[in-house]
Amino acid sequence: MRLFSFSLLAALMLSACVTRQDTPSDGVYDPFENLNRNVYGFNESVDKAVIGPAAQAYNENVPKPARNGLSNFLSNANAPVVFVNDILQAKPQRAAETLSRFIINSTVGLGGLFDVAGKSELEGHSEDFGQTLGYWGVPMGPYVVAPFLGPSNLRDTVGTVVDTAFDPLTWISFGGDNVNLYLNGGLGVASAIDIRAGLEPAFENLRSQPEPYIALRRAYTNQRKSLVRDGIVSDDIYDDLPDFDEFDEFDDE
Repeated sequence: MRLFSFSLLAALMLSACVTRQDTPSDGVYDPFENLNRNVYGFNESVDKAVIGPAAQAYNENVPKPARNGLSNFLSNANAPVVFVNDILQAKPQRAAETLSRFIINSTVGLGGLFDVAGKSELEGHSEDFGQTLGYWGVPMGPYVVAPFLGPSNLRDTVGTVVDTAFDPLTWISFGGDNVNLYLNGGLGVASAIDIRAGLEPAFENLRSQPEPYIALRRAYTNQRKSLVRDGIVSDDIYDDLPDFDEFDEFDDE
């Protein structure tokens, strides 16, 4: 609880430290837009050169049952983080569901490779500390784009750090620092490939927008707002965006 209180206070203070100027037409506070656009361009280059082709090869060469097994395993490994955030959001029923899913899938589901709980209509859900802060009223703060990691905001950045502390794999030793380093690194790469492989249609849709940077900013912000409300993002999150001809200069660059 000390960690929760400190993180809550830190997020509030950091959000207050940045003086809010005029917000863009999509309503997202983006005071670092020039820097964010440069980082976005870098991430796009890395994705097109490395991550995207790796995800495409993964989709084409790894059988779907194996891909599903990896997704299930990674989701199950993240269940302790979800459980802690369910508790911090004072949602006992969702916490009980998360704990039940973790126990069932870790045992009957062979370490989480099979979503046995899901087949029993015990569906999973996503929670992280960024959502927890949002649930208790902490504002998002400025929008940021991190190298390799992509879109975020001040609140979610604080949340990512705290979730790392919540993750048991951060603290459990598997035979030495090198073993832990390789294990966490391997899980990180596997998670990145798994997530990217499932987002190929979304990337194609994003890149077809008149101004992909603005579309991504809008999409990410809407998704995070929806997750805080335990809601669902609409199918077409770009349909009401204006024409972005004024940003053609960025395309030229």
